[in-house]
Order: sequence, then C-alpha cells, then structure tokens
Amino acid sequence: MSIAAYSVKRAKDGWSVEHDGELGGSYISKEAAFEAIAMAASNAIKDGHEVRIVVPGHEGKEAALGVPRTPR
Repeated sequence: MSIAAYSVKRAKDGWSVEHDGELGGSYISKEAAFEAIAMAASNAIKDGHEVRIVVPGHEGKEAALGVPRTPR
C-alpha cells in the first residue's frame, strides 16, 4: 500500500500544499489549504492509499489559521 502525504507549507503570500515533493496552490489560510487537502485525500482513500496530513501549529504572534491578526 502506498502513502499519500500532504503538508501545508508557508508560502510567499499565504500557504501552499506539498504533495509528492511539489508545492501547489495558493491559499489565504492554513484552513483553506487543509480543505483542499481533504478533497484530494478523500480520493486517495478511495484508491486504497494510506493518507497522512500535516498542518503546522502557529508561531509566535501569528494567528492560529496563519492569517495576519487585525488590531482590535
């Protein structure tokens, strides 16, 4: 059985998805990137693959979803 591994990665203007060593897509938040992964992962599961998804936690003062915080 093969493994379909997906990872959300920081990109220049937001977030991208890494799959099979290649970055693809441009997403405003980690959540949006994860939703794109979920669609692809669903198909991988149907094809019999093991699926692994990695989404990084927030760093420092970054918002949990990885979008800039707006001042209150």
